[in-house]
Amino acid sequence: MTREIFVFGSNEAGRHGAGAAHFALQHHGAVYGQGEGMQGDSYGIPTKDRALRTLPLRRILTYTRTFVDFAEAHPELVFRITRIGCGLAGYEDEDIAPMFQGAPANCLFFDRRWPVLAKSVPLSRLLRLYG
Repeated sequence: MTREIFVFGSNEAGRHGAGAAHFALQHHGAVYGQGEGMQGDSYGIPTKDRALRTLPLRRILTYTRTFVDFAEAHPELVFRITRIGCGLAGYEDEDIAPMFQGAPANCLFFDRRWPVLAKSVPLSRLLRLYG
């Protein structure tokens, strides 16, 4: 049986008090106080800082690319990716989805538009825009 990992938007302080982060805490083994990375059957990608302010896109891009590298290194896992940054952090799908460009086949998106949006902006352009 394939192990599924719930990927959610987090904050750098790991305060999983609302939205998908709270769901991950209650149902997928997210660890209160850990803002990034693998936690039980979940993986946190920070979209807010330690003071719960929305991170700039360039910082979210760094966390997202770390996740994509992790997913590539773990083909035995299936990652179910929520619309990180598009709820409490306030970004639009078009801002965040392209950050997942080149994500491996074991990355599945809750929003069916994200794989298309991920290809809408070349990663090299994203790095210039957000970097």
